[in-house]
Amino acid sequence: MEDGRDEEARERLVAMGEIAAEIAHELRNVLQVITANAYLARQDPAGSAAVIGKIERNARLAQSIVDDLLSLARGEASHAEPVLLAEIVVAARAEVAPGAAEWKDEVAPFDLKVRAHLGLACRLLHALYDNAILASAPRPPTITTRAWLEDGAVFVTVGDDGPGIPADIAPRIFDALVTGRTGGTGLGLALARRIATAHGGEIALVPGAGGACFRIRLPGAR
Repeated sequence: MEDGRDEEARERLVAMGEIAAEIAHELRNVLQVITANAYLARQDPAGSAAVIGKIERNARLAQSIVDDLLSLARGEASHAEPVLLAEIVVAARAEVAPGAAEWKDEVAPFDLKVRAHLGLACRLLHALYDNAILASAPRPPTITTRAWLEDGAVFVTVGDDGPGIPADIAPRIFDALVTGRTGGTGLGLALARRIATAHGGEIALVPGAGGACFRIRLPGAR
């Protein structure tokens, strides 16, 4: 019994470490944007309204990152609610720079719903979108999102036409700190798996027409 508790404690510490590392990674990107725009605002205080708007949007984004990932640490994915999948897809792309990717979507039915924590589900899809964009840089990839209902579960695939996952790391691609990209953190896909699992679902790397393709299973909702 004591060994079981020790293992559970170790698992919780590992999870907290991964979540803390991902918060730090995500906040670093947002803070760089805030810092750059604060510099621009100082150069032209009179004409800085648009720049200040960017600072405010990124400050809200930073807060949402912290809130979402702390929700994961607290186990709040278990308190999921019915959410339109289309809403999750749109929100997951809100942080993606215009022109960074070409999007193709096939969602049937159009009002498909999943039982999920909205913020965390957005983080899950955003991790896959961000991974595809960074792996394909500097060329904007075509990212295809397909979703359907099957036996009460919602299946979502996210595929791209990038370089794909190197064969030598494919079996470990969801492990923390494993990455096939120079400068990559190896945290995004580890976080995606943790979010899917927290919802009672799963995520897997599956064969695709080209590039990388991931399949997610989440509980369906009416």
